[in-house]
Amino acid sequence: MERGDLDRMAEVWLDDEISCVHPGWPVLRGRVDVLRSYALIMANTEYIQFFLTDVQVTVDGETALVTCTENILSGGPAEPDGGAGPLMGELVVATNIFRRTPTGDWRLWSHHGSPVLAGAEEDEAEDEPSEGP
Repeated sequence: MERGDLDRMAEVWLDDEISCVHPGWPVLRGRVDVLRSYALIMANTEYIQFFLTDVQVTVDGETALVTCTENILSGGPAEPDGGAGPLMGELVVATNIFRRTPTGDWRLWSHHGSPVLAGAEEDEAEDEPSEGP
């Protein structure tokens, strides 16, 4: 993803029925729609970098569940004067389900990313009634 390499991205996914939910997108099903979505994202993103945190991996037989927080830094096109374009940070919690293929390779079966609303815990604490005097 960071290199914008759609061919490599296609190798990560299973060949059969797959699904993907990007933050704010509807469910995409099938290789054509999923890979088209990545092509669209890559074509419209000048720069993207992922820092994964809170990674948890569970393997059960031929299936693996990987959850993590994607700390994403992305940016638009460079400024006309050659300076860096605008950068934006985003937090996404992701669930990835992998299946082991007959050749022993792990391939992505499903990806679901949900945005983390910044400050949500603080907002909830402010809304709670205070305890007596």
